Amino acid sequence: MELPQTPSFGLGGRKALVTGAGRGIGLAAAAALADVGAEVLLTARTKSEIDDAAKAICDAGGSASAQVLDVTDRAEVQAVVDAAGPFHVLFNNAGMNRPALAVDVTESDYDEVMGLNVKAAYFTAQMVARSMIDAGVAGSIINVSSQMGHVGAQGRTVYCASKHAIEGFTRALAWEVGEHSIRVNTLCPTFIKTSMTRPMLADTEFMDRVLSKIVLGRVGTVEDIMGAVVYLASDASQLVTGSALLVDGGWTAN
Repeated sequence: MELPQTPSFGLGGRKALVTGAGRGIGLAAAAALADVGAEVLLTARTKSEIDDAAKAICDAGGSASAQVLDVTDRAEVQAVVDAAGPFHVLFNNAGMNRPALAVDVTESDYDEVMGLNVKAAYFTAQMVARSMIDAGVAGSIINVSSQMGHVGAQGRTVYCASKHAIEGFTRALAWEVGEHSIRVNTLCPTFIKTSMTRPMLADTEFMDRVLSKIVLGRVGTVEDIMGAVVYLASDASQLVTGSALLVDGGWTAN
């Protein structure tokens, strides 16, 4: 009997671009991609963070470099793609949140959240996809969404709007670039322990509300998303596109 062969989770010989890579989910994704052989370019606005992260990855035996990048500046993004691409993987992660009730949201809040979470993510994906197509590269674009791209929550009207937009964009882009063997999916975490979420999760009342929605009884760690990143980036998910991978502890199951 000839047994079927498990597709490779390895990314040897492939290049990956990670935005918002200096800390939290972005750093974990960069480390995970490097662990399975990818040559990773870490980008963010804070030079010291990505320099330290790239060095740590290299010290651990991976291949990584760092480039300061403001993804809201399309000319900067295009310059990075032109100079370092084509990439086989984009982990489109840079994002932000400004929790507030809808009646208190300012125009500045709206513009900054939507400008980074939607506009910058959209055009970063566009430029990377265009480069993949021009080079004939079969690739994977992973747009970082959230469980909040599938549900609603108090104080998160703008954030939810931005992540619901990413979900729709991802599905439409998957249809447009599928003929070029480019896959586009979202990764949708629940609350993950990072420097960004630490102040919120330190609030006992808030944490209790969060845990009441997670069937597994705990918030996530960055390690919880690393396997999902490798799966979506690799040939193991070669028939997966236009999909959302929920790493939410069951939040959206209820």
